[in-house]
Amino acid sequence: MRTSGAGVITSAYVDLLSERAAEAERLRRLPAATLADPATAEFIELLVPARYGGQQAPFPEILAPVRRMAHGCASSAWTIGFYALHNWMLALFSEQAQEEAFASRPFLAPAPLAPTGIGVACEGGIRVSGRWSWATGVMDGNWIIVGALLQRVADDPTGVTPVLALLPIADVCIEDVWHTDGMRGTGSNDVVIDDVFVPAHRLVSVADIYTGTAPGAAVHAADTYRWPMVPALALLAAMPALGSAERAADIYRERLSQRFLAYEGVMQKDKPVASVHLGQAGVRLRALRGLLADTVDEIEDLIATGDPVPRTVRAQARLAAAHIVHQSRAVIADLAGASGASAHFLNQPLQRIKRDVDVIAGHVAFDYDTSRELAGALTIGMTIPRTAMV
Repeated sequence: MRTSGAGVITSAYVDLLSERAAEAERLRRLPAATLADPATAEFIELLVPARYGGQQAPFPEILAPVRRMAHGCASSAWTIGFYALHNWMLALFSEQAQEEAFASRPFLAPAPLAPTGIGVACEGGIRVSGRWSWATGVMDGNWIIVGALLQRVADDPTGVTPVLALLPIADVCIEDVWHTDGMRGTGSNDVVIDDVFVPAHRLVSVADIYTGTAPGAAVHAADTYRWPMVPALALLAAMPALGSAERAADIYRERLSQRFLAYEGVMQKDKPVASVHLGQAGVRLRALRGLLADTVDEIEDLIATGDPVPRTVRAQARLAAAHIVHQSRAVIADLAGASGASAHFLNQPLQRIKRDVDVIAGHVAFDYDTSRELAGALTIGMTIPRTAMV
């Protein structure tokens, strides 16, 4: 994978995330110290356009740092990674919208993209109403991006157009519903919007953003903003799972020389099957990193030609992300199962890793059956739903 990564995410920073992981779970949001850390702020700016003072890095440079952050805390990696991704997403809106939202940074925007709200056309824009779940990072947000179905005529359910709308966080009501068994530190509460006006310049078509041809991309002379959204979102969201699986393998290896099997009278490391589990995890993780690199390089090569990324490739990228999460979860489950009951004490990180990745695997982008179905159908030229997430 042709990327240098972002050096700001150091081992010391990852260690701090690890130290704060229990606090993030207790708070059900990122600790203030994590948000205030200069390294967090610098990373969130990674994909901000240069004209607004950002780093305008190549898109793939976001991936490895998020994976590394998950070695410390999957919730932190997920939330910080999405804050950075949503800065990239803002760069796909109109130039006027970018000027407004990038004017005072950091731009911290949750983005529940499922079109569970309705936008009714009116003079100068639309009026939005609805309820959205999974608003990661909303407790510290200052803007929000939501998905809505735009109706050209009020009360007309036909001919709707999916759009993304950008609003100040003051326009939404946050409902505290995030009581989960994993990924607790993401603070992914619900939001409610009641008949709020959104000007036309703060709207972007989902069709344009899916294909990588959103109008805002033309404002910046960089391939970074020509990535199609579903591969960008899915691959980024898969990184906390992959990083967590890597950390689980490290923890398992460390435990082998520490865990005494009382009923057998040996250290676990002296049992050959213990090494089998570790060897299997290692080769599976190498395969997943290879799949990630191959997927990213294919998209980068296509973007460099100047043509849109075809739906077949976008669907294969979504499937690659789902496979990475599916296999990462399996690696973690195997290692946790081979670690004995003591791994499930709350002071042991392996139990949190397993809970977190179990929740990550429930994300709509990682629906393994749907991802395989879409990729296979497009490969043989079948028609898929217009609203399919590719």
